[in-house]
Amino acid sequence: MTLIQWFIFFLIIQVVHGLGTWKLYIKAGRQPWEAFVPVYNAFILMKIINRSPWWTILLFLPIINLIMFPVVWVETARSFGKNTSLDTFLAVVTFGLYNYYINYFTDAKYIENRSLHPKSASGDWVSSILFAIVAATLVHTYFIQPYVIPSSSLEKSLLVGDFLFVSKFHYGSRVPMTTVAAPMVHDTIPVLKKKSYLFNDDFTKRKTSWLNKLQLPYLRLPGFQKIKRNEIVVFNQPVDTLLDMNNFFPDRNYYKPIDKKTNLVKRCVGIAGDSLEVRNGYVYINGKKNELPDRAEIQFSYYVQPKTNQFNIKQMYDLYKITDPFGIINNQNTYKFVAIGDETIKKFKNHPNVLSATPILETQGLRNSKIFPHNPNYNWNVDFFGPIYIPEAGKTIDINLEVLPLYKRVITEYERNDLRIEGNQIYINGKLSNTYTFKQDYYWMMGDNRHNSIDARFWGFVPFNHVVGKPVFIWMSIDGINNGIKNWKIRWDRVFSTVHGSGKRVSYLIPFLVVLLGWYGFS
Repeated sequence: MTLIQWFIFFLIIQVVHGLGTWKLYIKAGRQPWEAFVPVYNAFILMKIINRSPWWTILLFLPIINLIMFPVVWVETARSFGKNTSLDTFLAVVTFGLYNYYINYFTDAKYIENRSLHPKSASGDWVSSILFAIVAATLVHTYFIQPYVIPSSSLEKSLLVGDFLFVSKFHYGSRVPMTTVAAPMVHDTIPVLKKKSYLFNDDFTKRKTSWLNKLQLPYLRLPGFQKIKRNEIVVFNQPVDTLLDMNNFFPDRNYYKPIDKKTNLVKRCVGIAGDSLEVRNGYVYINGKKNELPDRAEIQFSYYVQPKTNQFNIKQMYDLYKITDPFGIINNQNTYKFVAIGDETIKKFKNHPNVLSATPILETQGLRNSKIFPHNPNYNWNVDFFGPIYIPEAGKTIDINLEVLPLYKRVITEYERNDLRIEGNQIYINGKLSNTYTFKQDYYWMMGDNRHNSIDARFWGFVPFNHVVGKPVFIWMSIDGINNGIKNWKIRWDRVFSTVHGSGKRVSYLIPFLVVLLGWYGFS
């Protein structure tokens, strides 16, 4: 729904609330009109049920309000003497309409100073769990989200098995667009393996389904910094059409709301307004070679030919900390290694049993059909790509049939315009167009492991409304996390270390423990 439609819906809910509770407001010593005034009526209701005024804010936060509404319905009934299990059940299953019955058909008395403590151990337990979920959901949605690195696309900077805290507020917390969803999970409910949100994901029904009308428009709270070039960013994969992020072979394509698309983490090598090109696997921004931060290292795949047959694969892996080779690839006893950085390859070539190490690069001008923009007029591949302009909000470009493949998805999918082509002419929203002005900023996200990263080279631009947040802290790091718990090894030098920064990585675990023990001893 649009903002206007949501506003109308909001006003209708206020009328429904007022009609169902105005007599209760009177019994509580308030004026009947106070039950009808939007937002103010919630503030007064919190006073009536003897709860904190801060609860009013929670009632208007998506996802969190799904938990708070039933609580308020039950608390309202209890404030007028309806304390039985049946009263609680009716308040919840009728979606609060049970208060209509209390309002019009009972002579309920207002209990001004009722006890807020649960009357049983089970009630106390439920209350504690409920508000723990509310607090955790609030932090997870608007402040800090935990995240684990699942792939080696940012090898050296972030390793598989790194557990991160991702800041939502650096770039501005994004208000959830999917209003009906399970708290603190992404697109799939663990164990059950079921979709965690209400949404019609059928491509043919996505625009007409009433479920999809419950989506909120994109809104983002103000942040205190913009995305900088070469920062590591967590974002929703723009072209995600998987049923869930663990099922890479779905039975069909699915349409997913933005905030439920698969979370990815890549390096933002190009920001809005940049001109980007890839030459020999290296990124050039506005004609200059991109210089990565200290802790980053570009890696490529290599064909390695040993001098003798006594080639110890495991020894090479341990010695140079490189990704396990795929094995012999031809009869000349040649091996393929992936994720070898520039500094490592210099040492690697000096190994007494290495005859040659040749980078695996695609040929310039030879088109890879999997590469964006998936058009035969663009002979681009993973190692030779562009140049391409990254759209910036408010900037206007000339649009024609030659450049249209680069920006067609931006115009239609991300910025919701109708586009059609008649002969050599382009019509946008029914008007003949030879220019287009972008509505939001876009970014170019790539992995440092250039030959083992599915990134923007394959699916193009990342809109700002797909940005989740900025990884800021590694609180745990486990080597071999995908090899079973018996093979886990904690990387102590990475625990309690920052994601960004210059110089050698430093673990702050020991200082943290010292401060924690000092505080504990003092208290």
